[in-house]
Amino acid sequence: MNPMCSMSQMPKNRNWMSSAGNPVYPYFAKETVCKEQPIAFPPQHQPFQPGLESLMNPRPISENPKYHGSCKLRGKVAIITGVDSGIGRATAITFAKEGADVVIPYLWETTDAMETKARVEALGQCCLPIKIDLRFKKNCEIVVYETISAFGRLDIVVNNHAVQYPQNSIADISEQQLYQTFQTNIFPFFFMVQAALPHLRRGSSIINTASITAYKGHKTLIDYSSTKGAIVSFTRSLSLSLVDCGIRVNAVAPGSTWTPLIPSSYSAEEVAVFGTDAPMQRAAQPYELAPAYVYLASDDASYVTGEVVHVNGGAMVTT
Repeated sequence: MNPMCSMSQMPKNRNWMSSAGNPVYPYFAKETVCKEQPIAFPPQHQPFQPGLESLMNPRPISENPKYHGSCKLRGKVAIITGVDSGIGRATAITFAKEGADVVIPYLWETTDAMETKARVEALGQCCLPIKIDLRFKKNCEIVVYETISAFGRLDIVVNNHAVQYPQNSIADISEQQLYQTFQTNIFPFFFMVQAALPHLRRGSSIINTASITAYKGHKTLIDYSSTKGAIVSFTRSLSLSLVDCGIRVNAVAPGSTWTPLIPSSYSAEEVAVFGTDAPMQRAAQPYELAPAYVYLASDDASYVTGEVVHVNGGAMVTT
């Protein structure tokens, strides 16, 4: 039995009702349990989004040194958004190990983006960074235009970027925040696919980053979770639309992952325990997500479309 610090009896004559007004049994008693809380990361906070990987302690692990490519993406060209850091960086590095050249649009995090570029090029692949705001359709068209101009082809689109602004109540979500979250997290997915579609061919792949919050919800991320739910529906509907063209559309739904979005979203106290509520009792490192993107981008997933791959440390969700 867990150590009990205190116990108090509930009033025996209390008339308990459910939220629907129906009678229910009251609690027999309450107890306060002493619990050991793991501290996963040093407390830290960045007062801006989407955050900088270069300021994080410890730095996210973007590359698995044991991962050796097998030419699964040889000769292919991929656009990966949100690639300056986190899951995007890990995916770019792993794609490069598999033989792909990558285009990395980023918002303003030039230092982080140049680190990604340097690693991709060190692996023998080409990397084209583009500093641009993808909330606007014209800018997504520019990214695709620059990609075709530089490489003459486009095979893979990975829509990966996002922002999140926790609020304790839906009443605290301002109109401006709501627009910002949807304009960042879902609108560019439409714009990027619309721009890329004329250049994609049979065997091409579109991969969208969803989230565990699309399935489990999150009490302080109502707008963010809503965009992730939209991404799941977007993925499924688009896969039906493009299946006759031979273009596969899938998604990855990460659980808690140590990326710059975390210290830029949460308080230092929340960051300290981030990920410890997962069944594996830790957050994922970005490199642990990257193989899922490789799988969906490669011919290994030739019979997979409209699906969501869950990489969440053991949380049970219904796809």
